Amino acid sequence: MTQNKLSLFVKQERKKLGLSQVQCAIYAGVGLAFLRSLEQGKTSLKMDNVNKVLRLFGAELGPVKVQDR
Repeated sequence: MTQNKLSLFVKQERKKLGLSQVQCAIYAGVGLAFLRSLEQGKTSLKMDNVNKVLRLFGAELGPVKVQDR
C-alpha cells in the first residue's frame, strides 16, 4: 500500500496532537487495525470510520474535483 493525501493527513495531524496510534484509535472509536490501514493508504475503507478519525482533526470526507490526467 502506498500513502496518499488522506493517509498522510491523518498521520501528520495525529503526530501534531502527540497521539499514539493506540490513543488515536481509542479517541476516534475505531480499531487499531483500522487506523493502521488508514495511515498505510489502504484504498477500501469504511467511510463512516474514516470520518470518525477525521473528526478528531476538525475534518470530514467530501467530494474533491480531480484534475485531468
